[in-house]
Amino acid sequence: MPRATQPARHAAPAGMPAIGDRRLDNLRRFAWLLDNSIPIPGTRFRIGLDAIVGLIPGIGDLAGGAASVWFVLQAARLGAPRSVVARMVANVAIETIVGAVPLLGDLFDAGWKANARNMALVERHASAPVAARASSRKFLAVLGLGLALMLVGAAVLAVLGIRALSEIVQRTF
Repeated sequence: MPRATQPARHAAPAGMPAIGDRRLDNLRRFAWLLDNSIPIPGTRFRIGLDAIVGLIPGIGDLAGGAASVWFVLQAARLGAPRSVVARMVANVAIETIVGAVPLLGDLFDAGWKANARNMALVERHASAPVAARASSRKFLAVLGLGLALMLVGAAVLAVLGIRALSEIVQRTF
C-alpha cells in the first residue's frame, strides 16, 4: 500500500514556518472563513463572515477589524518582517475605515478582502522573503506619499477656504 505523501515544505526564511506548516494552514483557513467561505449563488463571487458581520451597524466593522488584527498578530508571531506586517495593517485599516461607510463600505469590504490579501503576503514572504519585503516597502512608501499629499492638499484647501471666507467677510462689512 502506497504511503500518503506529506505536503511539500519549502525552505522558509529564518523564523518563518515552511509552507505546509500547520500554523500557516490554520491562518489560511481563517482567512478563507473571513473572506471567501460563502459563495454568492449564480456568480463566481464569494464573500466571507467578515462581510456578513460587517452588515451589523456599529459593531460589525469593529468585530471584523478585530478578527483581522488577530490575523496580523499571528502572522507577526510566525516571523513576518515589520514591512510585511505594516502592509498587512494598512490593508486592515483601509478595509475597516472604508467599510464603516454605510452600504458602499460593505460592498468595498466584500471586494477588498484584507485577510485574503494578508494571507497572500504571508505566503509570499514564506516562499520569496526578499521580494515580499521589497514590494511591501514600496507599497508603504507609496501609501505614505499618498497620505502626505492628501494632508498637503487638505491644508491648501483649508488656507484657500479661509482666504475666500475672509474676502467675503471684508466685502460684506
